[in-house]
Amino acid sequence: MKLWDHSMSENDFRQCLRIACGSTLGFTICKLFGWNNGVFFTVTPMLLLGMVPVMSMSAAKQLLAAGVVCGLEVGLLGGYFGSHPMMMTMIVFLLFIGKFAAMSKGSLFLFGANSVISLSIMLHFASYQSTDLNELIMGNLLANILSIGIAYLMTYLIPDVEPRQPPPRPTEPKKSHRMRHEALMGATIATLSFLVFQIFDLSDSMSAQATTLLLLFPMHWNGALGYARKRAMGTLMGVSFGMVGQLFLYDWSGLLLFVVPLLWIGTMVFSYMHVKESSGSGAGFGGLTTLGILFGQYLAPDGDLVFSALYRVSSVLFAIVVTLLVTYIVHRFLNMFDATRFSHD
Repeated sequence: MKLWDHSMSENDFRQCLRIACGSTLGFTICKLFGWNNGVFFTVTPMLLLGMVPVMSMSAAKQLLAAGVVCGLEVGLLGGYFGSHPMMMTMIVFLLFIGKFAAMSKGSLFLFGANSVISLSIMLHFASYQSTDLNELIMGNLLANILSIGIAYLMTYLIPDVEPRQPPPRPTEPKKSHRMRHEALMGATIATLSFLVFQIFDLSDSMSAQATTLLLLFPMHWNGALGYARKRAMGTLMGVSFGMVGQLFLYDWSGLLLFVVPLLWIGTMVFSYMHVKESSGSGAGFGGLTTLGILFGQYLAPDGDLVFSALYRVSSVLFAIVVTLLVTYIVHRFLNMFDATRFSHD
């Protein structure tokens, strides 16, 4: 499996610095102010700076819109339909169709991608009695706003040295049947993932839940299959770094003076891999998000990051296998109909 796509340029190196410094800054601010849901403040800057090489107003609007829309959706669903599982499931499916349709369109991919992950995770945790719904919604929205500010700051402090070439445009727009295929497949699997994590009460498997959604980002079966192998590799590497970091920190995991440099080193390593792969969501991106979840959610003075890391590996690998199986079944089923066939070639 080939990982490296091209040689590292000066622009690429500066993007690595932006990702590492931005995610570390988000983590540090969250810990200094004592905010909960640290994973939002650590992973969201990673997603934004990793998926958008150069910060733009369009990216800022999409991320802000995702935070506002998901907050309203989670608040309304939790308040009005929390006690009606069947009705809530149907509404969740329709919401996911809208998110994946935005991703399939291309120009709104960042809005759809961020909305899919935020909506799924927030709806899952909102179902627990111990969760403060207002704090969860405001924490996600604040993380999005802070990430936009961090991205602009990183772009100003660590700018590219030369103009980037615009990404190549598709030779022809997607056909409507392919867009329906992508939206329905993504919404079906995301809804099934939501149901499974609800039914089996998997409140401590955020990495696995995120993996079931990230596998859908290529928007088709072949892409999901290729990404699954890279995601598994990235998870193993992210977990390994997290375990080494825990052993190094020992019982000093509450001291930001030691934690912050360690997180920066890890994000820099995986940012380097991510940029070298030049594939959007690969092993490097998987390592980044795994590390962000471990540090943002589970690193605490009274926590056992080693146990959390080992649990992440087993749950993520299991999630990958099951998600691929379901993706293939849904893909084949949708291909049975002309209106939802992926390709008519």
